[in-house]
Amino acid sequence: MSVVTLAVDAMGGDHGLAVTVPAVATMLSRQEHLHIILVGQPEPLADAITKAGLDGHARITVQPASELVAMDDSVAVALRQKKDSSMRVAINMVKEGRAQAAVSAGNTGALMAVSRFVLKTLPGVDRPAICTAIPTVSGHCHMLDLGANVDSEPEHLLQFALMGQALVNAVDGVRHPRVALLNIGEEDIKGNEQIKEAAGLLRDAPNINYAGFIEGDGIFAGEADVVVCDGFVGNVSLKTMEGVAKMLKNMIREEAERSWLRKLSALLALPVFRGLKSRMDPDRYNGASLVGLRGVVVKSHGGTTVEGFASALEVAELEARRNVPALIRDALAPVVNSADA
Repeated sequence: MSVVTLAVDAMGGDHGLAVTVPAVATMLSRQEHLHIILVGQPEPLADAITKAGLDGHARITVQPASELVAMDDSVAVALRQKKDSSMRVAINMVKEGRAQAAVSAGNTGALMAVSRFVLKTLPGVDRPAICTAIPTVSGHCHMLDLGANVDSEPEHLLQFALMGQALVNAVDGVRHPRVALLNIGEEDIKGNEQIKEAAGLLRDAPNINYAGFIEGDGIFAGEADVVVCDGFVGNVSLKTMEGVAKMLKNMIREEAERSWLRKLSALLALPVFRGLKSRMDPDRYNGASLVGLRGVVVKSHGGTTVEGFASALEVAELEARRNVPALIRDALAPVVNSADA
């Protein structure tokens, strides 16, 4: 198996080095064909490497970066003023071919803007999208766009569908993924003009296994492998899902602690709760792909844990190994050729 090299923005996220470097240690212990380039400010990065027991590790390279992009930095600041940030240096390494993917838990808007500026988009892609796995009763599906574009045109939704289909084919091995369009109902008369026009484009596309409209509850029922929506709807949906998951977790804990009898019942049901937690664990699904770029970039949740960031590294490694950008380029080729004809 060939070596895959990941460039890691070690400084990004709410917890920075306290999470990124231990996560790298975890991944290196799991995958012997992985090389990591840790990008960050030299002194604190060196301390974190020592603390994680990675001094002199043969599969780690350190790349200095004098700046970091803060979680509240504007896109303009990240692009114009912080050209030597750990985020930008990591993405530059993908462009230069020194790494096959970049991973960051930093500012989402800045990461998308810097990635698009440095790597550029693939032919036929007007706007890159954010895509991640969502747990369902039958496993998971992939959903996009989750916030990169808040005012998408029907043609953009077609591009998202093609990109999501190629991604799922590559990472999940699904030959003909079911692609559905998120809507307020399943009937053809439902939805605004944007959605109706997009449905026509997806229905007529010869290379898409279009499954029709899907409602919000259908996402979790496993009715599609790829769920397509614009970034505004997608981001609201994702944050709602995260909020509901946190609420359920807190409510279960509160109910279990109301009396000694409930505590005993909860203890007896502990295997059930552990299984449920494993299936819904946000750390397991951490790692959103910035699809449509000429390189692999994966966004980790800013407040993730060590295990969560390790999951994002796994996503990046798999997409780099499968060369997802090339697969997306090939999926979009018929659309590009048709537009040029």
